[in-house]
Amino acid sequence: MRLPLGPFCIFRSLFPQRKQAAPPQRRGLSGAAMRLVQFRRRGDGGGVRVGVEQGGEGLGVVDLKAFDPSMPSTMRELLELGAEGLERAQRALSSGRCVVERSDIQLLPPVSAPEKVVCVGMNYRDHCLEQNAPIPTEPIIFSKFPSAITGPYDDIALPSESREVDWEVELAFVIGRGGKHIKEEDALAHVAGFTVANDVSARDWQMRRNGKQWLLGKTFDSFCPLGPALVTTDSTLTAWASAAWFVTLTPGDVFLTGTPPGVGVFRTPPIFLKKGDVVECQIDQLGSIINKVV
Repeated sequence: MRLPLGPFCIFRSLFPQRKQAAPPQRRGLSGAAMRLVQFRRRGDGGGVRVGVEQGGEGLGVVDLKAFDPSMPSTMRELLELGAEGLERAQRALSSGRCVVERSDIQLLPPVSAPEKVVCVGMNYRDHCLEQNAPIPTEPIIFSKFPSAITGPYDDIALPSESREVDWEVELAFVIGRGGKHIKEEDALAHVAGFTVANDVSARDWQMRRNGKQWLLGKTFDSFCPLGPALVTTDSTLTAWASAAWFVTLTPGDVFLTGTPPGVGVFRTPPIFLKKGDVVECQIDQLGSIINKVV
């Protein structure tokens, strides 16, 4: 898998931030790249809305439904409209109308309640080397339950059942066009965009309990912070397409593409998250998710 984006994690109480050069901006599936978000207006008790950030992370958001009442209210519904939905979002952004200030909204995960959350394990050579594990000859596929997804600035809740909760910063992408038996050369045509994920993991459950199957250690509530936006920017993906040979992909499905080295469990001594820690996961061009551990 070749990724032009550089993921890294800042465990604030322990590590300084590392600078990485940003690659040149590329064109997205709908033309110019957009930053699509899900949000809720503060204080009005309203439901989920879909918007487009103006210019970049931290600026105002164009409320798509305020611009066009026929627009859907969730990202998954927007993606189900295909290219038409993204083109309508682009028109709303170009209008400069119906802008909501960031201080007036709560950002939600860019996709809520997807049908599937598919993960690729041990997908970075250096991550295999840091644990003295053989490099896989084919992708290792596992999943998280959609209920694990939480917002880009929401809390990570430490479960009472685990004492070894760890972080994994990952590049994630979201399916925009469904399909099955997707060829590698056609893969990008099915991707709506990219976002940042933290594959929070209970290492005791992942590595020693439940028959060493990964699912339970990966899928406690709040174990998949996601966001801050779904960015419609191009990349090169190879490993994920294998999953599409076994299951039918649908718009809104989320893929986590694996962590680079630097997780806590393989440090000397091991480091695990504790209450009060703040974890920031950042990828160039996509932004940061910042989650407090409670």
